[in-house]
Amino acid sequence: MAAVDKEGFLVDLHDWNEGVASELAAAEGITLSEEHWQVIQLLRQFYQEFQLSPAMRPLVKYVGLHLGADKGKSMYLLKLFPGSPAKLASKIAGLPKPDNCL
Repeated sequence: MAAVDKEGFLVDLHDWNEGVASELAAAEGITLSEEHWQVIQLLRQFYQEFQLSPAMRPLVKYVGLHLGADKGKSMYLLKLFPGSPAKLASKIAGLPKPDNCL
């Protein structure tokens, strides 16, 4: 397993790969489905584009823009990543914690 901080986020973003993502997800009690992977890939794309992990609102907008309005909803993301979708999905995607997530 790659090194993580006290909250479970990767210490070195370059350690990320799909195997690490699966381990991080399993630690959160999540088995990654195709829908999870779509959001994870979009998060990584968002990070490449803007050099930051999105908070919930920008994440919902970005998902809606790329995957369609039916998936660009808070409820859809909450179903995949319970609790705090932006924080949890960023963690599994190997990205830093979004700034305004507790």
